Amino acid sequence: MRAKALPRNGAIGLCSPSHIPLYEAAPGQEVPRSWEYKNIIQSMEKEGFRVVQADNLYKTTWGYLASDQERGADLNQLAADPSVDCILFGGGEGAPEMPPYLDFELFRRNPKRICSYSDGTTILNAVWATTGLETYYGQNPTVFTGWTDYNRRHFEGHILGGRMAVHEKNSPWLCLNPGTAEGVLTGGYTMNFALLLGTKHFPVDLREPHILFLEDHEMFGGEDHVSAMLGYIEQSEFMSSVTGVIFGNYADHPCPNLYARLKLLGERHGIPVVYCDDFGHGENHAILPIGRRAQLDADRLELSYLS
Repeated sequence: MRAKALPRNGAIGLCSPSHIPLYEAAPGQEVPRSWEYKNIIQSMEKEGFRVVQADNLYKTTWGYLASDQERGADLNQLAADPSVDCILFGGGEGAPEMPPYLDFELFRRNPKRICSYSDGTTILNAVWATTGLETYYGQNPTVFTGWTDYNRRHFEGHILGGRMAVHEKNSPWLCLNPGTAEGVLTGGYTMNFALLLGTKHFPVDLREPHILFLEDHEMFGGEDHVSAMLGYIEQSEFMSSVTGVIFGNYADHPCPNLYARLKLLGERHGIPVVYCDDFGHGENHAILPIGRRAQLDADRLELSYLS
């Protein structure tokens, strides 16, 4: 199931399941740029979008986050609001607490394009696996305050437009294990995806082939951490359905140990594996549609969409 595209004068719903945003930082207060929402909202409005802020967006009930019930209520509020065309939220920590509080029937009855990245992996995959609604991995609200041409083309192609026919690249791709694969795209930030496996909120059909995309970053964990997460995924029943793997940006320098670990994964399971810097926590924020059927050609270094 695919929701209608976001109209160019449509409404974007903002919530924050993974961090406490501020509308505007106080003088001298240092907060991450992605957590200060005044510029984000003004940038969206300048482009002609209406912004709907969820009721609990700025709540600090738990000190480090709004409560799990408040954050879940915000997601449900935006899903139910007929004036909201797209739901957009960023990362942090906390999204794994959300699935028990999501009214998946609301998302099924009111399909809209939902986009996030990083910690949002949990929500995007739970919504898709439970409802069949295609969701979108790769961007957060901050992109509006500093568009690159590449990131804008992906937003316009996947959120404003119908569907991209092929993945547009913006970095060299490395073939770590050759071959071709077809399957339904799913994945996201490595730890979040691993934590979701085996839970009742990720009811995937293991008879269906899947192309798994993953990303991590050296600022969050070393190559040993990534290897441990890959090992966990490999031990899951889900791995039997994986026909190919795409790994996104980990660092702005070559990572031969990571490449070797990904190559080993491909050889162990007899599947193609590629590495690129198109998506993740770097400068490039390509969007990958979770739930869309695709073909990965590791020999030609291409990802194309089949549906």
